[in-house]
Amino acid sequence: MKFHLMRTALAASIIGVLIAHVNLSPAVGATSTLSLAVQQTPSTTEPTISLYGSLKPKKSGIKISIQVEIDKKWQSTALTTKTNATGTWRIEGSASALDTVVRYRAKALVGSKFIYSQARTITVKELPEISIADTATIIDQTGPGGYIHGLDISRWQHPNDAPIDFVKAYSAGVRFVMIKASDTRDISDAQALKYLVMDHNAAQAAGIYTGFYHYATLPDSTDPAVIVADAKAQAQRVLWRLASLGGYTERDLSYALDLENKCVRLTSGGACARNATRSATTLWATTWLAMVAEKTNRLPILYSYPTFLEGSMVRTAELLKYPLWIAHYAINPADPLAKPGQKSGGCFVHSWTTATCETIWTFWQYSSCGIGKKYGIPSTRVDLNVFRGPPSSFLQLVKGTWVPEVSDLMPKQEPSQTFVESITATTSNKNVIFSVMVKRPDASPVVTGTVRYFADKDANLLLTPQQSVVRLSSGSWILTVKGIPAGTWPGRIKYTDISGTHAISDAPVVFTLSQGPTGTPTPTPPSTSPTPKPPVTPKPAVDGCANQIKN
Repeated sequence: MKFHLMRTALAASIIGVLIAHVNLSPAVGATSTLSLAVQQTPSTTEPTISLYGSLKPKKSGIKISIQVEIDKKWQSTALTTKTNATGTWRIEGSASALDTVVRYRAKALVGSKFIYSQARTITVKELPEISIADTATIIDQTGPGGYIHGLDISRWQHPNDAPIDFVKAYSAGVRFVMIKASDTRDISDAQALKYLVMDHNAAQAAGIYTGFYHYATLPDSTDPAVIVADAKAQAQRVLWRLASLGGYTERDLSYALDLENKCVRLTSGGACARNATRSATTLWATTWLAMVAEKTNRLPILYSYPTFLEGSMVRTAELLKYPLWIAHYAINPADPLAKPGQKSGGCFVHSWTTATCETIWTFWQYSSCGIGKKYGIPSTRVDLNVFRGPPSSFLQLVKGTWVPEVSDLMPKQEPSQTFVESITATTSNKNVIFSVMVKRPDASPVVTGTVRYFADKDANLLLTPQQSVVRLSSGSWILTVKGIPAGTWPGRIKYTDISGTHAISDAPVVFTLSQGPTGTPTPTPPSTSPTPKPPVTPKPAVDGCANQIKN
């Protein structure tokens, strides 16, 4: 929300009349905490102040009001907003009282108790005179080659949960940052959300435009209907995540699809046993991109690298309409002739390739070896990116906001239904394998969650079986259970969702195992004198940044 900060007789107030004096000893909520950060955001018109924070535990729709300290008394202002579904909030306003030390705090009513943030102090600085009040003038082309410079970040930039200093990043020339906001895998998705909450408002308050990306894992299926359903389910996850932030604002770049991995099945040793076909990968990507575009009325971005685009996807005119964010290292954007997506002896041929063998790109990730501390990043490395085009073209990408309706928000405890499609159970020395599908009320697959086997208590299964689950596609799993003895075992396959999106459901199962062969242990021969082993020569460390640009 945006408000205007005006001068008062005391030169320290915010828009509107400062109203009721507030008791300095309010009751504090027993379990909720409220945070506040205050900083001056770069602007070309009037000095802009951003106030932002979060409510924990997260709760949406909680009114946040701002108080200012005048003559050592806390007084209310007209600045208010509400928390979004992630529990975060932000207020931005223009200030006219300059070089004055001001203290603010945030207030919220949670349940029947008021809670308050810690007080924060700020001194608003006067802006340098700018001849043309154009927002494009603060999108400096400070990157190599005169490009607009940016970063992309995830949990790897937060070692030990350390925060990023976005003010330092802005001072170092960063004007946009792409934040990992979601992931196909539930645990990775929860991690992405944790750091998204930390970074989104903080980056914008520092004057940096923010974008988002979703790391995709493709389904293990060649059935077009399954591929489409999975793409729509993952697009739904993204839309729920974006809605939880309040939708797109005028400082948000579009969501990007991070598509760089086509492996759909792993061996027990972790190697890739099966890749998605070119047609399956393309169908999945175009379905995801189209659904996100239709819902948000903005074209999402596709992130990938040249060999993946060329070898893993079919060339289509439909893909070409989406902006491309291409990763291509060891080429320096400072070289005017440097171009991503090209190779010696020809070019990569994909949907964004022109007749002159060039790639039509919008963003270029030119290094994964940016110097972290230079940009206020706690990790040693950070990915570096540039934007192709002038500030006016950049601003075209942030046009069009999307404000979600209540129906666009992630549901809570939405009913689910579990189906056991098949059971493979033979002898006690072999695994029991379940094929499980879980659906939403509209018969589409659930978006999050996993499944597990539970024996009935009356069955007296004394052993704790080993279980592993493999996701085939959204709402579809292969559950493998090992270590169940011979007998008939009634039980249930239970679906749970740690995100709380879908409600718990289960389905009854009964299977019988015959007694399998029991191996006779081979006696261990008596040990003899150990044969001395030759010394192990350590392998030289691999430099992951060799030949990369280290800006």
